[in-house]
Order: sequence, then structure tokens, then C-alpha cells
Amino acid sequence: MKRMLSLLLILLIALPVMASAEEAKELNIFTWAEYIDYETILKPFEEETGIRVNYNYFDSNEEMLTKMQFDKVGSYDIVLASDYIIDIARKEDLLLALDKALLTNWDNIDPVFQSQFYDPENQYTVPYVAGTPLIIYDPAYVDIDITGYNSLWDESLASSLVVMDDARNIIGITLKSMGESFNVTDEDLLAAAEEKLMLLKKNIRLLDYNTPHIAMITGEATVGYMFTPGIIWTLEERPDLVVVYPEEGMGFGIDNLFIPANAPHPTNAHVFLDFLLRPEIAVNIAEQQAYINCNRGADALLSEEFKANPALYIPSEILGETEFIQDVGDAQLIYNDIWTRFGQY
Repeated sequence: MKRMLSLLLILLIALPVMASAEEAKELNIFTWAEYIDYETILKPFEEETGIRVNYNYFDSNEEMLTKMQFDKVGSYDIVLASDYIIDIARKEDLLLALDKALLTNWDNIDPVFQSQFYDPENQYTVPYVAGTPLIIYDPAYVDIDITGYNSLWDESLASSLVVMDDARNIIGITLKSMGESFNVTDEDLLAAAEEKLMLLKKNIRLLDYNTPHIAMITGEATVGYMFTPGIIWTLEERPDLVVVYPEEGMGFGIDNLFIPANAPHPTNAHVFLDFLLRPEIAVNIAEQQAYINCNRGADALLSEEFKANPALYIPSEILGETEFIQDVGDAQLIYNDIWTRFGQY
């Protein structure tokens, strides 16, 4: 009987260990839908490591941050989001410092995309892709010469525009059209920007974050302002359209991966990050997502067509001084309120 009780006790002690081992073969990812390809990235990762990936998605950076702020149990192992929102999350101690001893491919990262405002010491983030939002239009249906953001307000463009459904970007280009920064915090300037933004409403046909290129391809919209992939996908189907590098100055953004401070499987998260840093994986990321490659090891693997794309590799004399969207502190509430009123207008 004593032997049986001892054996039973051993089994009971072992059960949590066995369950933990099984749990450890999981990785919970949180990002936009379809931002990490299954067939060429997630599936090979699962097959190689035996780690099962659970893919969760959000619709906006702000939604991601809110869920992170209220996530007390540790729901995610990898988050992929934009620079400015990562900066806020870092300041709130929501990020885990990386163990670079586990990242054997760390040196493949192009230093151009490191040491940025959201992670100056490169402690928390791995760059995924980068890009510059641009304007694109159909010259067959647009009678004016579009040169920048201010052109979007032209009265001839009534109900013609598709633009990203993104508060910081659209309020940002309104500020740029006024000669200001993307990151204004002055209440009077923001009030003036709101007044001008409301005048743009009559020209906007669609607000679309994920698929604005479709409206341009089908001809439902004749002018678009969108992220780099949307420009590229539009040009693939409609090479007759014209790309505009806004004369008021262009934005620039880097999307990054990080491990949350309360990640349930941080070791698996490091394994995944190191997997993504392989050149043969990084080239798939850049070409499939149609964004600028951040992995110098993958440069030689990129197709010539990809490297020649005018929406990706903009000559420095044209690109000029770019500007990141950054954390604006308490003024973010003003941006949110403006965007809410704009949606109701």
C-alpha cells in the first residue's frame, strides 16, 4: 500500500510537469491579420520546432495597447506592432528585455533600422519591415496635378479618395499640409487641424485600413493615400497609375516584434524571433508583405524587381527628411477625440 501511495504521489507531482512541457510547445502571436504568412513562415516554424502557433489579431495599434494594458494573465508571447505604440508600451514597462544569447542571427539586422526613439539601446525590439505611406492617383480621371497632401483638398476630388482609417496618419497629414509636424501637441494647432480635416470629408469616398488598394484597382476611388504595400499591390494591377512623393514631407515607420513582459512562453518567443532573422525567412517577409527589408543578410536574396520598386526604394534626394509618428503623451486623447468626431461628421 505504501508503495502504491508513493507511486501515486509521484504521478501526481509529474502531471503538472508534463502539462507544463506540453504548454511550452505553444506560441501566442498578436498582430494584424495576415501580417505573418502561414505557408512560408509559420508552418515551417511549427514543423521545425514542434511549437504550435496560435495567431491572434487586432485592427489597430491602439487596440493592441489597450489589450496589453489590461492583460494581467499573460496572453501573448510575440506582439508585432508599429514604432510609436511600442514606445508607449515600453514606457509602461510592458516589454521584456531580449536575451540576445538566444538570438544567434541578431547581427543580420540592418543597423539603419535600429537605435530608434522607441528602443534606443536595442533592448526590446526586432525590426520586421519598414515603409513610407504615399499618394497614388489615376491620371485618366484626375484633372489636377497632385503634388502632395494639400492637393487632396481640391474641390475637383469630391468623393474620389480612399485613405487609411488611421487617426494619427490622417490627422498627421493634415498637420503636414499646414506646415506642421506629425506630432503636434499644441491644442490650438490641433483645433485648427480638426477644422481643416472636416473639410476633407467631402472628398473621402472610403476609409479603409486593410484593403484601400482594392478601391484603386477597381476604379471605385481615383486617388489614394495608403501604406507601402497598398501602393505596390495597386501598381501590380494598375501600372498606369501615378505615385506621388508628397512635397510637404513624408512619414516613415518601422514595424517591430517584441516579447511582452508577462509572456507565458518567452523561450519559444526567442526561438521564433531567431527564426525570423534568418535571411531566407526575412526575404519572404519583405517580398510577401511588400515592405522595405530590415535584414541585411537578406539583401542579396531580394529580386531585382523588388529592389527597383519606386514605392520601396525612394531616392534619398526625393525622400528628403522623413518624420516618424511618435508618442504625443496626453495629446493622444485629443487625436482620438478628433477622429471620433470626424467619423461622426
